[in-house]
Amino acid sequence: MSFTSLGLSAPLLKAVSKKGYTTPSPIQEKAIPLILERKDILASAQTGTGKTAGFTLPMLQILAEGQTLRKRPVRALVLTPTRELAAQVYEDVKDYGVFLDLKANVIFGGVNATRQIRSLQQGVDIVVATPGRLLDLHNQKALSLANVEILVLDEADRMLDMGFLRDIRKILALMPVKRQNLLFSATFSKEIKQLANTFLHHPVLVEATPEVTTAEKVNQKFYKTDKSRKTDLTVKLISEGNWEQVLVFTRTKHGANRLSQKLEKNGITSAAIHGNKSQGARTKALAGFKKGNVRVLCATDIAARGLDIPLLPHVINFELPNVPEDYVHRIGRTGRAGASGEAISLVSVDENDYVKAIEKLLGETLTKEVIVGFEPTESLQEVLETKAHNKKQQNAGRNARSSRNSRNSKSGSGRRNRN
Repeated sequence: MSFTSLGLSAPLLKAVSKKGYTTPSPIQEKAIPLILERKDILASAQTGTGKTAGFTLPMLQILAEGQTLRKRPVRALVLTPTRELAAQVYEDVKDYGVFLDLKANVIFGGVNATRQIRSLQQGVDIVVATPGRLLDLHNQKALSLANVEILVLDEADRMLDMGFLRDIRKILALMPVKRQNLLFSATFSKEIKQLANTFLHHPVLVEATPEVTTAEKVNQKFYKTDKSRKTDLTVKLISEGNWEQVLVFTRTKHGANRLSQKLEKNGITSAAIHGNKSQGARTKALAGFKKGNVRVLCATDIAARGLDIPLLPHVINFELPNVPEDYVHRIGRTGRAGASGEAISLVSVDENDYVKAIEKLLGETLTKEVIVGFEPTESLQEVLETKAHNKKQQNAGRNARSSRNSRNSKSGSGRRNRN
């Protein structure tokens, strides 16, 4: 099947050709004709399946065929869970709409809102946004959603995981009841189905891949080792494999920073990306990684979805996630668009339960290997005792800082009273 047979207009086909695509992916084949028929859809699609074009192309065609109002009120809204995904969807909207008379804007937090407000005042047809900043600007009366014709919830399961359900409900209440709704999710959990029932009208179910399946071309490897040896093993794998682009997942922000610093000390260019980083720092780190100036991107699960890194060859789970679905999202960053990829998980004894949960989710037993020189020696008891000791030290440090701050506060108060 070709894009021409999907019913897309000439300007959109020209834009698709410009991007170098000739054959639609399964999700595009199924979703585009349904969306052009103005149906609500509930779509299951992993990242890397082409789902963004699956809703962007028909959305652009519907808006282009409709009446373009002089003041350009917001006619389409795409909600995403992360800033990175919002920025990527916005770029796709611009690329696919390059030959159409439509304007778009992207809205997310972490940056000054002045430019976003100015763009909205000039009029935009399409807004791509994260929920928090969108509500902020609506409360400031910087935009209205009263004319929205199409709503897209992208990676809806991730939005629920991140606690956006309340914001989503507020946003739904700001739009006309009569509109087209498109919901995309990697998994169909009970919560997703409940959300879908609240605003989708007779939706058509579209499934591009079976639920929670991992990419067929991802070679998964599990290496058992001690927690204390993971950094050295990571250095060995990257250096000896001569890997030039590696996405490494840690469980915490502090862990991402610490690992990035240790890799730098071992001569491996690295950057950390997580929620505590400013938007500018996150954008810079991602740009450096894509250009090849940074070999390793150390990330928390905020980067598991929404980062567009084409042909990423290697993913390392430095620490396994405690939610098995996140494992699927993480390794889904590689093996995209038909390319092969490798996902390596470093497993310490305290993560055995996480492995079992992943195996249960995938419905298969995963092979665990040992690399010579990195054989596991730690017992679960030793790891738990080390964890408890480290936590005790952290708490003691926090208490000491709190005590000093309290004394300084009282001292300062006393001086003010004497004055």
